[in-house]
Parts: sequence; C-alpha cells; structure tokens
Amino acid sequence: MATFAKPENALKRAEELINVGQKQDALQALHDLITSKRYRAWQKTHEKIMFKYIELCVDMRRGRFAKDGLIQYRIICQQVNVNSLEEVIKHFMDLSTKKAELARSQAQALEEALDVDDLEADKRPEDLMLSYVSGEKGKDRSDRELVTPWFKFLWETYRTVLEILRNNSKLMALYADTAHRAFQFCKQYKRTTEFRRLCEIIRNHLANLNKYRDQRDRPDLTAPESLHFYLDTRFEQLKVATELELWQEAFRSVEDIYGLTSMVKKMPKSSLMAVYYAKLTEIFWISSSHLYHAYAWFKLFQLQKSFNKNLNQKDLQLIASSVLLAALSAPPYDHLKSASHLELEHDKERNLRMYNLIGFNIDVKLETREALCRSSLLADLVSKGVMTYVTQEVKDLYHLLENEFLPLDLASKVQPLLAKIAKLGGKLSSASSVPEVQLSQYIPALEKVATLRLLQQVSQVYQTMKVETLSRMVPFFDFPSVERISVDAVKHNFIAMKVDHMKGAIIFGDLGFESDILQDHLSVLAVNLNKSRSMIYPSQTKASKLSAMLPSLADIVDKEHKKLLARKSIIEKRKEEQERHLLEMEREEETKRLKLQKKTEEAEQKRLATEFEERKHQRILREIEEREREEAQALLNDVGKRIKKKGKKPIIEGEKVTKQTLMELALQEQVRERQEMEKKMQKLIKTMDHFERAKREEAAPLIEAAFQSRLAEEKLLHEREQQLEVELSRERHDGDLKEKYRLARVIEHKMEFQERVVNRRQAAYNRMRTEREERLSQIMKARKEEREIKRKMLYYVKTEEERLNRLREEEEARKREEAERRKKEEAERRAKLDEIAERQRKREQELEERERLRKEAILRGTPIDGPTRPSEHPAAAAAPAAAAAAAPAAAAAASGSAGGKYVPKFRRSGPAEPAAASPAASVQSDRWGSGKVADDRGAPPSDKWRPSFGGNSGAAKSWSSSRFSR
Repeated sequence: MATFAKPENALKRAEELINVGQKQDALQALHDLITSKRYRAWQKTHEKIMFKYIELCVDMRRGRFAKDGLIQYRIICQQVNVNSLEEVIKHFMDLSTKKAELARSQAQALEEALDVDDLEADKRPEDLMLSYVSGEKGKDRSDRELVTPWFKFLWETYRTVLEILRNNSKLMALYADTAHRAFQFCKQYKRTTEFRRLCEIIRNHLANLNKYRDQRDRPDLTAPESLHFYLDTRFEQLKVATELELWQEAFRSVEDIYGLTSMVKKMPKSSLMAVYYAKLTEIFWISSSHLYHAYAWFKLFQLQKSFNKNLNQKDLQLIASSVLLAALSAPPYDHLKSASHLELEHDKERNLRMYNLIGFNIDVKLETREALCRSSLLADLVSKGVMTYVTQEVKDLYHLLENEFLPLDLASKVQPLLAKIAKLGGKLSSASSVPEVQLSQYIPALEKVATLRLLQQVSQVYQTMKVETLSRMVPFFDFPSVERISVDAVKHNFIAMKVDHMKGAIIFGDLGFESDILQDHLSVLAVNLNKSRSMIYPSQTKASKLSAMLPSLADIVDKEHKKLLARKSIIEKRKEEQERHLLEMEREEETKRLKLQKKTEEAEQKRLATEFEERKHQRILREIEEREREEAQALLNDVGKRIKKKGKKPIIEGEKVTKQTLMELALQEQVRERQEMEKKMQKLIKTMDHFERAKREEAAPLIEAAFQSRLAEEKLLHEREQQLEVELSRERHDGDLKEKYRLARVIEHKMEFQERVVNRRQAAYNRMRTEREERLSQIMKARKEEREIKRKMLYYVKTEEERLNRLREEEEARKREEAERRKKEEAERRAKLDEIAERQRKREQELEERERLRKEAILRGTPIDGPTRPSEHPAAAAAPAAAAAAAPAAAAAASGSAGGKYVPKFRRSGPAEPAAASPAASVQSDRWGSGKVADDRGAPPSDKWRPSFGGNSGAAKSWSSSRFSR
C-alpha cells in the first residue's frame, strides 16, 4: 500500500497508481492521508486532493470511504473555508448523478432493471441461486447488475450529504438543494420506500436540531433565510408525496409544516399556504373525510380571494362552486350521535387536531364536535358571501337539498342539475397553485346525500311505502344500494325506517314509544300548515313579507350600525389583549430570572446548612460515645457493689479476672435474681387462687337463698297489680256505656248541624280554591321568571367557582409536589449523613485496631491475630526495652491488687513510672481474645455488645437507651 510523505507528491503518486491499474491502493492511500493529522496542516492542496479522492470513490462505488473523507474535510473547512467544502460536495453529487444516468442510458429496459423493492437491501436469494445454476446471464440480469448498483450508490450519496450538512448554518442552501434532488430522484424513478426513509431522515434532523439548539454553528430557525429553506423543503416533500400517491406520508408532511410554523410562530407566504391547502383537499378527499375536505376548500377560497389579485371571475366562481359542493357532499348526520364516551373524546381530540392543521382557531373548552359540523360550515358559507359567487346550477342544488321539501320530486329535480354540474371544471388559469377542479368528483357523494334527503322527507309524510315505489323515486341507485345507505342513516339516528322484504314494503317512523312520536306533533303540524299556506297563496306571502320588512328597515340599519360599532370595540379589545399579552410575557421572563437567582441563593444556603448539620452530627456522635463510656464504667462499679453487699466471695482475684468476666458474672447474678423472683410470684399466685375459691364456695348458698326470696316477693307484687288493673277496666267500661246512652238522644240534631256546617264550608272552600288557583298561577309565573333568572345566575356562579376551584387545585397540587420534593431531599440528606457517620466510625475502629496491634507488638514483642512479626514492625528494636520497663509496673500492680480491694488499672501504677504503665493499662484483651482497645478509664470498647443489668440500676437503663437511640 502506497503512502504519501509530502503533499506535493500526493496527486502525482495517486495518478501513477491509477495509470498502472492500482485504484484500490491509490484510494486507500488518499484515505489514510485525509484522515491523518498531517493533512490538516496542508492548506494549498486540500481541494485538489479531495476532488481526486471523490472521483476514485465514485468510480469504485465506495460510499463509506467518501463519507469518511467528507467528514474529515468538513472538520478542516468548517471555520476556515466553507466554500471549498460546498464545491467538493457538489462535485460528489454531480459525479454520482452522471454515473447513474450513464448506467440508465445503457440499460434498455429501465422498468425491469429498477424492479427492486429496497435499494438498501442486498442481493435476493433467487439471484444468487440463479447465478450458480445458469452459466449464461440473461439480458434482464445484466441490466440489473449495471443499473441497480449505481442507483444504490446515488441514494447513498444523497444520504451521506444530508448527514454531513444537517447541522451547518452556512450550508443551508446546499442542504435544501440536496433534499430537493433526492425528492426528484424518488419521484422520477417511483422509489416509494426510499422516499419514506428520506422523509424520516429530514424529520429526525429537525428534531435533533431543536434538541441541541444551543450548540455551535447550528441553524437558527427564527432567521428568515433558514425558515425559508426548511419550509421550501417541506413543501417540496408534500408535493412529491401527493404525486407518488403516498397519502399517509403526505399527511405527515402536512403535520411537519404545521409543527414548523408553530415552532417559529410565523406563517409562510400566501403562495405556499395556497399549495398547503390545495394538498390538504386532495388528502382529505382520498381519505373520504368530506367534511375536512370542505373546510380545506373553504380556507383555500378565502386565501385566493384575499391575496390573489389576478384571480378572474370565472376561476373564483369555479372555486366557490367546489367549496359549496364539498360542503354538500358531507353526510347530513352526526357520526358520533350514538357513540361511546371514549369515541367522543377521541373524536374531540381528532377534530381539534384537524382544526389546527386546517388553520381555524378554536377554543379548547368548547365542544368541538358541535363546532365542526356540516350545518355550521354551510352557515359560514352563507354568512361569508360564498353563495354570491357559485354557479346557478350549484345554487339551485343547494336550495333543493337544504331548503325545499319535495318528498316525491326531489330526485327527479336533482338529477338534471347533477348532469349539468358534472360537465363543469377545468384548469384554473389565474390560480396556478390550485389543482385542476373537476366538479364531477362530487357527483357520487351528492347522489348519496340526495337519497338521504329523500328518505328523510318521505319518512315525515308516509308511514308505509312499497319497495317498487321507492325504487322509482330514486333513479341514482338500485334498491340494495338504497338499503345500504338507509342502514347507515338509521344507525346514526338520521331516519327511522324498517324494510319488510316478505311484504315488499317499507315502514317509516320510530317503532318505539308512542310518547316520543307525540312529543312535538303540534309544532310539526303548525310548520307543515304554514308551508302549505305559503304554497297555495304565494303572492300574499310575498306581500306580507315585504310589508313586514319595510317598517323594520330603520331597525335593521340601526342594528347594522351597532354591529359595526361592536366590531370596532372588539378590534380595540384585541389590540389591548395583545399588548397585555406582551407585558405578561416580559413579566414572566423577569419572574423566571428572579426565580433562577432565588434558586442559586437557596442552593448556597442549603450547602452551608448541610455543612453545619454535618459538623453538628459529628459532635453529637462524639458526645454519645463519651457518655456511653461513662455509663459503662458506672455500671461496672454498681455491679461490684451489689455483689459485695450479699456477702459473697470477691469476684476479682488478681489479674486472672478481666472486665469481661466481671460482666458475665453480673449477667449470671441478674438471671438468678430473676428466677428467684419468678418462683416467689408463682407461690403468691397459687395462694391467691386458693383464697378466691374458698370465698366463692362460702358465698354460693347465700346468693341462692336471696334469689329465691326476691322471686317470691315479685310474684306477689305482679298478682296484686293485675287484680287492680281488672277492676279499673270494669269501672271505665260502665262509665262509657252511661255516656253513650246520654248522647244518643241528640244524634239527629248533630247530623243536621253537621250538614249545615259542611255546606257552608264547602262553598267557602270552593271560593277560596278559585282565588288560590288564580293566585298560584300568578305566583308560578313570577317564580318561573325568577327561577330562569336564578338558573342563569347559578350557571354563571358555578362556572366561576369551577374555574376558581380548578386554579386552587392546581396551586395545591404544585405545593404538594414541592413539599414531597423537599421531604425526599431531606430524607436523602439524612441517609447520606448516616452513611458518612458509619464510615467514620468504621475508620476509627480500624485505626484503634492498628494502634492496639502496634502497641502489643512494642510491649510483648510477639504477633497477635495478624501477620505482623516483631522483627518486621517499625518499633521492633524498642520492644525488649519496653517489656523490661513494663515488668516492674506489672509486679507493682499485682501486689497492689492482692489486698482484696478492687483498684482500677489506671490507678495501680505509681507516680514514679507513668511512661511504662500507660501503654499496658490502655491495651487489654477480653476473655475471647478479641483484642478490643479500652479507653483511659478502663471502659470496654464502645462498639461491643454489653448486657443490660437488672435491678434498680438507672445507669444500665440510660446506657441501653442511649445505645439503641444511636
């Protein structure tokens, strides 16, 4: 493999290798040269070397090598010479395109040569099998091998260039040009798979650009030039997607355009928006969304009327006719009238999304299902004056379908109008962005709408009808098609009908409850009678309308003037709201800055508080350890005193008894005392049981005798009270009989008096009832008015309360989240403090263990529980001397402790030898040989388990509680 030591020899040596047929070696050498650090220092021959390198990559179809070289060259030229990088990339694309075009011109059957589903896929298995089986290659296979690899390389070239230029703000024009060339490549050769991938690549580039917008040399979308390039690329993508009939990708392109305009909050030019709405009409028509198609046509009509100054009357009439026919083609019933709540919510979100794409500003709080409907669109068309531009045939069709009531002649009158409308259409000469308008595409949908209107009107007039009669009335479809249309209408509650195929009849009307039918029969009858009178006497109706209109002409002018004044006030309010919105935005920015400053100060305060808490925690840990040492020492002293009071044998006998032995004996003494106490309690319990049993045996006969005497007394009392009640009842019965005989003589007079009183009161009652009904009717009328006013006020108050409650709940939710976050931070801080304290304690234990081992090695000269030997220890030379000095101290301590009185070790050494006795007194070994280090006062280590001694020792209790609280 050749290498180049000097830049001036690079091109010459590469040409020599190419001339002798070693293109691979020349390419590899140039690749090594470009990717090396030396190449970055050469400034004069960069472009020439890159041109030669690109030519070799294209000749040998080495896309990976070309990509690596261009990436390195971009690093060099990014800040120094961007124009050179642009020239190299253009040369790369031109060479790839020329090679692909040359291969295509050499192939004789282009369609078969390009019959590949995926340009990025490898060879198919059947091709490999055929190449091994057959010795000769057919013409189709040779074409495939000639053309397909070059088209693969060209597609890889486009992808490489887009990847290199995606984040360069200085080469945005080249990036847009490359994307356009890639779109034209997909369009020219019908490459649908590659087009989808290309759209996804460009979409990901924009997403990454928004994600990392703060990096250096990134394009600024707010700049007009960058926004123009990005929007131009998306509109070209939309055009190619519709021409390739990739409608799903076209809809995603529309969403990309809307997302880009929402991101920068700036609308494109009117010419681009005309293309946008024109493509939307095609997409919605293909997806059978007739209502959205009509809304898109309406926006396109408004745009052309407002911004296209060259629009002639004929083209405007054709566009207006398309708008009205598109609105009439939408089904006249609501698809979600019988839908579930989930479907309603889904349709609400879908309508809101479509409203945003079409360009209508809608309030999210409103019910979008009601706002986005066919009736509201037709009302907008009438109010915006679209009806004044449509042709006469379309206008007549609108009146027949929406205003007329002709159940028998509707289809016969609609059919000739549809035949005339089908001949209208053509290319618009004054609106190049609008596609060719052909009104014949709306004929099938209009025939379906006319059939639905006919069924609706027939169902209001007839209850039953023969199938043959209905078939003759509908010339557009046969009866199975009419039945299919009616099933969908019945499903959505547009009409109520049933087909009886056995009788050959159609039954109209709701077959449910009779009350539903009679609910509004009077109003329907009044409307129908009014229409009949207007049809019988049309002249009187017109005259009455004119006479009714002329007196109110002044009122109409006054109303129009008030509307204009209201519109002016609305415009002023909108201006004020916009200014207020700007002020609020400035206030929010200032609030954000203050919040950021406050967060910084709070973070600094938290750090200082954390350091203070950490120092405080360490101090508390040290105090707890000192307190535990003091309590342990006091506990040992107390145990020694208790044992001496009982007159037992002294525990400490020379140096054989350690502190651990003392603690073990104290624990045994505690267990023995507890066992004696339990025996005493068992004996006392047994004595109390015998005493209680004896008391109950003596009291049982006395209780039984008292119960029997009480039972006899209660029986006598019950008999006496029962006899007294019988006598009283007899006396009351005799008195009642006497009273009855006395009053029986005046019963006739009583009936006459009762009749007179009843008649007089009945008359008074009737009079009062009549007055009450009149008064109640007046009160009910007044209350009804008051209730209506109160209902309106309650609705307003309820709406306001809901809004305030919603704001209050959001504020409370935010406060709860803030409190939970603070609690979580506090818990994490405490856990971290505990972890630091635990590590500190372990570190101190390790240091104490090392210090103990060192001192033992110095004093005894022998290793203890470790690999350290006396000869290896740093203080090994001083060990014999220390042991000799410690021997007299140990003897003195032994002689001092033989007197029978307990003396702590730190007091046994005399004042003449403190240096020798201090290490020996501070290093001791417990009974099990753990080798824990004691403190200055002889207390056991703070991290060793200690038993809690019973009795009345308060020191033991306090020591145990402090230990567990730690």
